[in-house]
Amino acid sequence: MTDDPSGYVRTRSQEGRGDVRWPQAPEPLAVAVYDNHAHLEIEDGDAPLSLTEQLDRAAAVGVVGVVQAGGDIDSSRWSAWAAASDPRVLAAVAIHPNEAPAYRAAGRLDEALGVIDELAAQPRVRAIGETGLDFFRTDEEGLPAQFGSFEAHIAMAKKHGIAMQIHDRDAHDAVLETLTRVGAPEATVFHCFSGDAAMARVCAEAGYYLSFAGNLTFKNAQNLRDALAVTPRERILVETDAPFLTPTPHRGRPNAPYLIPVTVRFMAEELGVDLDELCAQLAANTLEVYGSFDS
Repeated sequence: MTDDPSGYVRTRSQEGRGDVRWPQAPEPLAVAVYDNHAHLEIEDGDAPLSLTEQLDRAAAVGVVGVVQAGGDIDSSRWSAWAAASDPRVLAAVAIHPNEAPAYRAAGRLDEALGVIDELAAQPRVRAIGETGLDFFRTDEEGLPAQFGSFEAHIAMAKKHGIAMQIHDRDAHDAVLETLTRVGAPEATVFHCFSGDAAMARVCAEAGYYLSFAGNLTFKNAQNLRDALAVTPRERILVETDAPFLTPTPHRGRPNAPYLIPVTVRFMAEELGVDLDELCAQLAANTLEVYGSFDS
């Protein structure tokens, strides 16, 4: 898949999965938007796409830029490389909360955080992410590493004056408490927001951004639709989390930035707003958080 001369790439296992064909491209958006969070270093689908192919497919339907997120040293380096290589990409770099305990166990967490700090100084690295807390996959023994890593990432975002993308899984209260106690970066984004309307109100009051992904369209995700309904328009972002969380009606198949229009159209219908106006707001919010893709 990768155009990267280093050859780094991850492959998503297709074992036990259903239809791995790429979905048909949706109708293009008339007003361009951005994918605020994707993992384009992960190969997926029956015919994996290169970085350029991913971006070209997205551009053809009105998705003109992607924030490529890292989760460990290698994927963060790849993200920084991708952003430096193509003007349609900006990078986020971090040690994922589920990776932090493994780095700590290997005695390498401080080293890993040092690499992230160095990458964050690059001009097209515009966010620290994804970082945060995950109480679903990490047991009690690993939590100190998660908390320590999260706080270190918050400090890095402030140091470099860039945004922060939060991974929050089954850890809502602890994430919010940490942000209040330590002090959140100026631009704080809840990647793949997973809370409810009450949490959305708390986040909006604090000035945080809520990024909604394809799971917004799932039948069992009424909490996300309720959250979207109460979130101020100027605090809403949209993402794929590709290759994961493919929106309905393509759930279970590979996800990619070119499918953003499916989620955006669903959002417009849920909110009862004009599609073009919502797209313009989403694009403006993205540029407010991450800055221009042209510089």
